[in-house]
Amino acid sequence: MRGILFSLVLVVATPVLAQSSNSVKGHVRSDGTYVAPHYRTNPDSRATNNWSSQGNYNPYTGETGRVDPYAPKASSTYKPYKPYKPYKPKH
Repeated sequence: MRGILFSLVLVVATPVLAQSSNSVKGHVRSDGTYVAPHYRTNPDSRATNNWSSQGNYNPYTGETGRVDPYAPKASSTYKPYKPYKPYKPKH
């Protein structure tokens, strides 16, 4: 009985654990650009398991990965210097 129960749990849980991608609905970005519906890998902290990484391929399009996962990333936190301007209330 235990073996049958274990097998049943394994069969039910395997598809959930095996999903490594999800679908994204089409949408319009705040700048007005339309993004078509597509699939993407589930987010995590590893750079080597994305479809765009070298050595991988996208199973939906067949394209091979071209991005070097070990290349330094550009910083997106750069903010240009703005001199301090004291607040002046309007009368």
